[in-house]
Amino acid sequence: MDILIFILVIVVLIVVHEFGHFVVAKLSGMRVDEFGLGYPPRAMTVAKVGGTSYTLNWLPLGGFVKIYGEDGDGAGPNSFSKRPRILQALVLVAGIAMNLFFAYVLITGALIAGTPRALAPEELARAKNVELAVVNVLPNTPAARAGIQPGDMIISATDAVGQWRASDPESFSTFVDSSKGVAIILDLQHNGQEQSIIATPAAGVASSDPRRYALGVEVGTVGVVPLSFGTAIIEGASLTWGATELTAEGLWQFFFGIFTLHPDFSQVAGPIGIAVAGGAEVKQGLSNIFIFVAEISISLALVNLLPIPALDGGRLLIVIIESVTRRPLKVKKEIINAITEVCFILLIILMFVVSAHDISKVVW
Repeated sequence: MDILIFILVIVVLIVVHEFGHFVVAKLSGMRVDEFGLGYPPRAMTVAKVGGTSYTLNWLPLGGFVKIYGEDGDGAGPNSFSKRPRILQALVLVAGIAMNLFFAYVLITGALIAGTPRALAPEELARAKNVELAVVNVLPNTPAARAGIQPGDMIISATDAVGQWRASDPESFSTFVDSSKGVAIILDLQHNGQEQSIIATPAAGVASSDPRRYALGVEVGTVGVVPLSFGTAIIEGASLTWGATELTAEGLWQFFFGIFTLHPDFSQVAGPIGIAVAGGAEVKQGLSNIFIFVAEISISLALVNLLPIPALDGGRLLIVIIESVTRRPLKVKKEIINAITEVCFILLIILMFVVSAHDISKVVW
C-alpha cells in the first residue's frame, strides 16, 4: 500500500510539473508534439488537438511533454530553439513554478480543512481533536530521563490517587504537582504509536517555583481549527514561502556536505522513506496528506532548479549563458549528452544511497 501511495504521489507531481512546461510552451507559440501520461512504449493515443497528441503510455511512473526543437535541432519559428531565449527560459521555469504553485494550493486547502496547530484560549471552543502536546523537554529532568520527547501527545496521566485526562496545560501541571513526588504513569502518543511510561515528578525542576513538583516539560494545547478562505490564502502563501526557504536551506546543506565528503542523510528521504512516511500521513487525515504532498512538490521544484544538465536548472543555465553571449553555446551535442548521462548516473547513485539509508532506518 505504501509503495502505491508513493507511485501515485510521484505521478501526480511529475504530471503537474510537465503540465507547466506544456502550458507555457503553447502560450509561447512553440509546437508541442506530445503530452503523455506515463512513459513509452505508447499504449494509445487518446486525442490529437492543435497539433498535439495526448497519449497514454505503458510505464505509469509520471508523464512527459515533447516540445519541437527542445534538443536544439528544430527549424522554423515554432521551434523551441528558435523562439526568443526569454520564452525558452519561461518554459523551463514553468515546471518548477507549477510545482510551487501546486504546493501552495495544497497548503491552502489543508488550512481550509484544518490542520493541527497551537491554539489560543479563545479558539478552544471551536477546535476539533484537541490534545496536549509536549513542546519542549528540559535536559536532566524527570521527563528527559523517562524518554519524553517534543512532539509527544499526552493522552492521560495516572497516579496512586486518581487519573488526569484533559487538554489544558494548567490542569496537567496541577495534577503533576499534586503527586508530591509519587511516580506517574503517562499514556503518550509518540510517532503515531501509543505507549505508557513512568516518570517521577521532582521539586526544584521549575526555577520560577522551586517548591512545585514538576516533570520538566513545556506543554501546549493543539487542535484543528479550519481557517476562512481569505485567511487561508494569505496564510498559505506565508507557509509555502517558509517551507520553500527551509527546503532550500536543507538541500544546500546536504549537497554541500556531499562535496565536502560529510553528507548528512538524517534529514533526507528517498523513495522508500517517502513511501513509509506517506503511508503514515494517510492515516492522519486529508490535511496531513495535503501537507505531505506539498512538501514533496516543493522539494521536486528546488531539485529541478539545480544547475545539472539532466535537470531543468542545467538547461536554464545554458539559456542564460547564451543570452549573455548572444550566440548559441558552441558545444558538441555529443559532449552535452555525455555530461547529461554522467550527471543522471550520479543522481541515480545518490538515490540508491539515500534509499539504502531509508532501509536502514526502517529495519533498524
